[in-house]
Amino acid sequence: MEASQTALRPLSGCSRIVVKVGTSTLTHPTGKMNLRRFHNLVRVLADLSNAGKQIILVSSGAVGLGVGQLGLRERPTDTPSKQACAAVGQCELMYLYDRQFGNYSVNVAQVLVTKAILNSNGGVNAGNCMEKLLEMGVIPIVNENDTVAIDELELEIGENDSLAAIVAGLVHADALILMSDIEGLYSADPHKDANAELIPVVAEITPAIEAVAGGAGTPNARGGMATKINAAKMATEAGIDMVIMNGERPERLYDLLLNDMPVGTRFIAK
Repeated sequence: MEASQTALRPLSGCSRIVVKVGTSTLTHPTGKMNLRRFHNLVRVLADLSNAGKQIILVSSGAVGLGVGQLGLRERPTDTPSKQACAAVGQCELMYLYDRQFGNYSVNVAQVLVTKAILNSNGGVNAGNCMEKLLEMGVIPIVNENDTVAIDELELEIGENDSLAAIVAGLVHADALILMSDIEGLYSADPHKDANAELIPVVAEITPAIEAVAGGAGTPNARGGMATKINAAKMATEAGIDMVIMNGERPERLYDLLLNDMPVGTRFIAK
C-alpha cells in the first residue's frame, strides 16, 4: 500500500533521529573498515548535529571489524569466537568513531545494551542516559553487547535493526533511518529480478509487503530485509516514520533530513 509523496510529513521538521548503520555499509568484503564511506558518514552526522539535529547512532560492525583485525579469513561459526571478534572489534569501532567525530569537535558516547535490558526496567535507565547525553550535545553510539548477548550471535540472522527500533521508541525519536547495502524495499529481489522496482512509500505493512522481504545480506552482515520490515512494524506502531536507504552515499541524509527529497523507502507512522 503506497501513499502520495506530496502527503508525507516533512522529515526536515524532525529534531531527533536514530540512524542505524549496518556492517555492509561500514566495511569492505574483507571485513576491514571502508574508510572513505566511514569518514563521509561521520562528517555528515556531525554536520547534521551542528545544524541542530539530535542524532543517536546505532552501529553494527564490531564482529566484522574484529574478523578483519584478527586476520581471519571468514566470520567464525562458534559463539566464543564470535564473542572474541566482537570484543576486539568494538574497541576498534569506538576508537575510530571517537577520533573521527573529534575532528569535528563532536563528542560521542558508547552505549552497549542488550534487547533484554531495553525491554525491561533497565530500558528506562538507558533511555534516561541517552536523553541526558543528547541534552549535552553528545551523540550516543549504541550497539548490541555481543560479548554477553549470545542469543543474537547464535542466530544465523542476528541484527541491530530491531535494536534501533527499540532505541527509537525509548528516546521518542521523530524518525528512524536504516542505512544498508540496498536502496530500499523492492517489489522483488533486485539481485535476481531485473524488473524489480523500488517501493518509495509504504503506508501499511501488509502480508504482500512482508512477502517481498528477503534473507540475510552480505557474508559479514547479519541483517536482511525481513528484519528491517520487523523494525518498520515496531517503529511505525510507536508513531515513528522509518526509512531504508543505501549507505553508499551518506550525503543523501542531507536530501532526506534537510531538503525533504525522497530517498529509499519510507514507512509511514501510524
